Amino acid sequence: MLFLHGWPEDWSAWMRVMELAGEHVHAFAVDLPGIGESVMNNPPATTGDIAHMLNGVVAALELKRFAIVGHDIGGQVAYAYLCQHANTLEAAAIMDVAIPGIPPWEEVLRNPAIWHFAFHALPELPELLVSGKELAYFDFFYEALARHPERISLQARAAYAAAYARPHALGAGFNWYRAFAKDAADNKAEAKGATPIDTPLLYIRGQHEAGDIGQYLADLRGGGIQTVRGAIIDDCGHFAPEEQPADVWNTLLGFFQEHGMIGRRP
Repeated sequence: MLFLHGWPEDWSAWMRVMELAGEHVHAFAVDLPGIGESVMNNPPATTGDIAHMLNGVVAALELKRFAIVGHDIGGQVAYAYLCQHANTLEAAAIMDVAIPGIPPWEEVLRNPAIWHFAFHALPELPELLVSGKELAYFDFFYEALARHPERISLQARAAYAAAYARPHALGAGFNWYRAFAKDAADNKAEAKGATPIDTPLLYIRGQHEAGDIGQYLADLRGGGIQTVRGAIIDDCGHFAPEEQPADVWNTLLGFFQEHGMIGRRP
């Protein structure tokens, strides 16, 4: 089971979920290209290109049966992977994110509370203002978007700031936002012309996240995902893997057991 982190975090955001998952599956997580230990020149920015790169990782590891779980930007990458490589996946899960080009994407972009999407997409200015202040800037989002920000520990916050403070890493993260227009165009084209996808998909939101999960599910089905259901993590905001790791894993476990990827214990 491959876990993908979001912004502004790194692979270790999944650590507590993975500790629970390890009793049932081979769980692993990666830093998205350009973040933390994933150091490279000109890392891919579009979710489609990142998904293509991850498929190379999957091939190199010779994975035969696996699922992908993505949170935030990682969820957008998981969606792109599902569209590109559905035949390689047993199942997928997407958490706490809207998918570019798939409704209610345009509504999300118009929401003034999501101001940072536009700011991060500006050329150069975000790096100029945030560089050297990553910890303070990221703290704003943990405090604003989490129901339980105290569950994102000081040690974790410091590690995330360090992951984006490496040379070019901060820009790599902002480039994900700069690629949203291309992602939206690609996803719209995929939804119009692709063969319907029957790989099971679980869409998860925290209880205190804005938005109607029913609308998200309906629009994912409208985009060609045939088998999709939703789940709400109680007493939780945006950062579900850290706010409620046990509930997140139990929700994932039930879904993957339902679809035969993980055997039920007697």
